Amino acid sequence: MARDVSEGYILINSNLLKRMTAEELRLLRFELEKMLTGVRGEQPALDNVMALQVRNRKISRLHSAVLMINTQLQVLR
Repeated sequence: MARDVSEGYILINSNLLKRMTAEELRLLRFELEKMLTGVRGEQPALDNVMALQVRNRKISRLHSAVLMINTQLQVLR
Protein backbone atom coordinates (compact mmCIF):
# COMPACT_ATOMS: atom_id res chain seq x y z
CA MET A 1 0.00 0.00 0.00
CA ALA A 2 2.91 2.36 0.72
CA ARG A 3 4.20 1.92 -2.82
CA ASP A 4 0.75 2.63 -4.24
CA VAL A 5 0.51 5.81 -2.16
CA SER A 6 3.90 6.99 -3.41
CA GLU A 7 2.92 6.33 -7.02
CA GLY A 8 -0.42 8.12 -6.59
CA TYR A 9 -2.64 5.08 -7.17
CA ILE A 10 -4.16 5.33 -3.68
CA LEU A 11 -5.03 8.64 -2.09
CA ILE A 12 -5.10 8.63 1.69
CA ASN A 13 -8.16 10.34 3.13
CA SER A 14 -9.98 10.36 6.46
CA ASN A 15 -12.67 7.92 5.32
CA LEU A 16 -10.03 5.33 4.42
CA LEU A 17 -8.22 5.82 7.73
CA LYS A 18 -11.39 5.57 9.85
CA ARG A 19 -11.80 1.94 8.77
CA MET A 20 -8.34 1.00 10.05
CA THR A 21 -7.37 0.06 13.59
CA ALA A 22 -4.65 1.88 15.52
CA GLU A 23 -2.23 -1.01 15.00
CA GLU A 24 -2.85 -1.03 11.24
CA LEU A 25 -2.29 2.72 11.14
CA ARG A 26 1.01 2.38 13.01
CA LEU A 27 2.16 -0.36 10.64
CA LEU A 28 1.19 1.72 7.59
CA ARG A 29 2.97 4.77 9.01
CA PHE A 30 6.11 2.66 9.54
CA GLU A 31 6.03 1.43 5.95
CA LEU A 32 5.37 4.92 4.60
CA GLU A 33 8.28 6.37 6.58
CA LYS A 34 10.54 3.56 5.35
CA MET A 35 9.50 4.26 1.76
CA LEU A 36 9.99 8.01 2.34
CA THR A 37 13.55 7.42 3.52
CA GLY A 38 14.25 5.35 0.42
CA VAL A 39 12.82 7.96 -1.95
CA ARG A 40 14.80 10.72 -0.27
CA GLY A 41 17.94 8.63 -0.75
CA GLU A 42 17.45 8.50 -4.52
CA GLN A 43 19.32 11.40 -6.08
CA PRO A 44 18.60 11.87 -9.78
CA ALA A 45 20.88 14.05 -11.85
CA LEU A 46 20.25 17.74 -11.32
CA ASP A 47 19.77 18.33 -15.04
CA ASN A 48 17.02 15.69 -15.22
CA VAL A 49 14.06 17.88 -14.35
CA MET A 50 11.41 15.21 -14.97
CA ALA A 51 13.06 12.75 -12.56
CA LEU A 52 13.35 15.48 -9.91
CA GLN A 53 9.66 16.32 -10.29
CA VAL A 54 8.63 12.67 -9.97
CA ARG A 55 10.80 12.29 -6.86
CA ASN A 56 9.38 15.44 -5.28
CA ARG A 57 5.81 14.34 -6.00
CA LYS A 58 6.48 10.98 -4.31
CA ILE A 59 7.98 12.73 -1.28
CA SER A 60 4.99 15.06 -1.09
CA ARG A 61 2.44 12.22 -1.28
CA LEU A 62 4.24 10.14 1.33
CA HIS A 63 4.74 13.06 3.71
CA SER A 64 1.07 14.06 3.44
CA ALA A 65 -0.02 10.50 4.13
CA VAL A 66 2.19 10.29 7.23
CA LEU A 67 0.75 13.56 8.53
CA MET A 68 -2.82 12.35 8.00
CA ILE A 69 -2.08 9.07 9.79
CA ASN A 70 -0.51 10.93 12.71
CA THR A 71 -3.63 13.09 12.95
CA GLN A 72 -5.91 10.04 12.87
CA LEU A 73 -3.84 8.32 15.58
CA GLN A 74 -4.21 11.38 17.81
CA VAL A 75 -7.98 11.29 17.30
CA LEU A 76 -8.05 7.61 18.32
CA ARG A 77 -6.23 8.27 21.59
